[in-house]
Amino acid sequence: MTKQDEAADRIAIRELVDAYAHCADRRQAEGQMALFTEDTNFEVFMDSSKPEPTYALHGRAALAPIFEALRQYQATTHFNGQSTLRINGDRATGESYCIAHHLTVDGDQQTLMVASIRYLDQFVKQGGRWLFSERKLMVDWTDTRNSVSA
Repeated sequence: MTKQDEAADRIAIRELVDAYAHCADRRQAEGQMALFTEDTNFEVFMDSSKPEPTYALHGRAALAPIFEALRQYQATTHFNGQSTLRINGDRATGESYCIAHHLTVDGDQQTLMVASIRYLDQFVKQGGRWLFSERKLMVDWTDTRNSVSA
């Protein structure tokens, strides 16, 4: 692999990670699901210190309920931060950080939940396109507080 090919793959994988956040915040569940392989594994660890996932989903179709569940929030904003990436041909592994804001509105009451998330990812390049083959969503901490509207 040339340095130019590796650079192109790194950019494509970062765009994949960013597309996941964009689709989440825009409530585009179908677009979000399309970022995964058909036989994907998706695990959520609501407490990253525990060895077993809170829940595990297998297969792209199984992702629909989790992505649709974001509709319970008035708004979300995911800020992607630093990441590491190791590419080996048409496969890659990585870890990326995200601060996710989830706004709930119930009448006059607003609540903001902020979560510090790490994603442990496995990627595969299929048909010239990088996809998630496995994603582990690790919640390191959350902070929930009342919020006031602007």
